[in-house]
Order: sequence, then C-alpha cells, then structure tokens
Amino acid sequence: MDEFASLQRTIERLLGIKCSNYKEDYIKRRLLSRMRLTNAADFEAYHRYLLANPQERELLRNALTINVTKFFRDPEVFEVLRREILPDLARRRDSIRIWCAGCATGEEPYSIAILVHELLALRKDISVTIYATDIDTVVLQKAIAGVYDAKTLENVDEKRIRKHFISRDDGTFEVLPHIKSLVRFREHDLMSGEPVARYLDIVTCRNVTIYFTEKQKDDLTQLFYSALASGGYYVMGKTEYLGREVEHLFVPYNSAQKIFRKAA
Repeated sequence: MDEFASLQRTIERLLGIKCSNYKEDYIKRRLLSRMRLTNAADFEAYHRYLLANPQERELLRNALTINVTKFFRDPEVFEVLRREILPDLARRRDSIRIWCAGCATGEEPYSIAILVHELLALRKDISVTIYATDIDTVVLQKAIAGVYDAKTLENVDEKRIRKHFISRDDGTFEVLPHIKSLVRFREHDLMSGEPVARYLDIVTCRNVTIYFTEKQKDDLTQLFYSALASGGYYVMGKTEYLGREVEHLFVPYNSAQKIFRKAA
C-alpha cells in the first residue's frame, strides 16, 4: 500500500483538509517537518503517531495551513485601498461588504478595519461589513482574541497603535473593541465552492493560493468572481497570478499591487 496516499486519506478524514487541492511537494514538505519533530522515520510511522496522539492533529493542521502574517503586510496594497478603493466605493455605495478569505490570525482583516474606521470618521452615513474566514478554528480563536506580539505591528505607526490597541503587561497588544466590532470571523472552507456572502465589493485572498494546484486556483478565482458585485475588487498576494483559463474574468486595476476588478 502507498503509505503517503493512506496518510493523506487519514488527514482528509480527521482534519477535513483535502490534500489533493494542494501541490504534492507542498504536502510532503509540511509532513516531513512534523515527522522530524515527532521522530517518525517514515510516512507509515508518522501515520501511526497521528492516530495515537490526538494533540498532533491541530499541530499538523497548523503546519498544513501556514499562518504567517502581520498588520499591513505589503503596505503599498493598503495605501491603494485607503487612498483609492475605499473612497471610490464610499462615493458609489451606502453599504460596503468585504471578504478576507484565508484570514489566519486576523492581522489582515483588522488592518482593513482600521482603514474602514478612518473612512467612517469622514462618512458616517455608510455601513461596512468585513467577513473574515479561515478553515483553521485554532487560528480563528486567536483572531477573535485579537492579541498580538509587537513584531506583527512593525508596519503600524505609533498614532494608530495608540488609537486602536491597548498595551498589555506581558508586552503584547490587544485590538480595541471599536476595531474588533467591525470584523465578523467565521470558519469557512475555500474548497467548499460556496462564498461566505454574495454581492461583495472587495475580496482579499493573499498568499493563500500559492499552495494550491492550478485547477484549485482557477476554481477559487471563479468563486470570487461569482461572489463579487459588478465592478468589485479582487486583491491577490504579490507572488500570485490569474490562470489563463480565468484571467478574462478580471481586468487589472493596479497590476503592481495585484489588484483587479470584476470584468463586465
């Protein structure tokens, strides 16, 4: 029996993560990192370890769904959102809906919430909803708690830190309630084929699809297209791209920052 294939089936059953949606090399690299840490000699040995040690399941889930981020990661992207996209939507809409897909521990949706809070100070007549989703319930709990190390705030200026965070005795910083209240965190599997909502104005999915197969990337692009309202914006990661089969669904808005608009 192919022990790697058998292990993948167990991962799908126990964790609900469909391994075939990821590149095989990526899955193997993440498994090998856990095997080294658990002293498992091969896939068969690690398979036995996984079945015998329930606590390993969440550790493996975290390894497979890498959650490395920070506030205002790629600051230029957020500047375009602040200076151009959010004001444009505020001129055309009395309600703005945003989806942060694959939000990990919450730094990205909270970064957007800070921009939204600044917008609402100028435009009190509009409402904004930010949906933030991830398949990993452990990181979602961290996101809801909103407590972060100082290193994750290195792109946040002192004025914003004083206004939107509280410094804790242990050296960490907690997002204040007026920012937390703007974000709705929810468990969601991007592989489900269903969007978290429809008629959205912005979808951000950054540094997530780099781990997916080409087919899954295209499927996600189609999912986001269907979820966006006419003229809605799709924000990708700096190293990501639209596949040839789906590139017609969007037109470039800011190619350097990987921001696109839904094609008519």
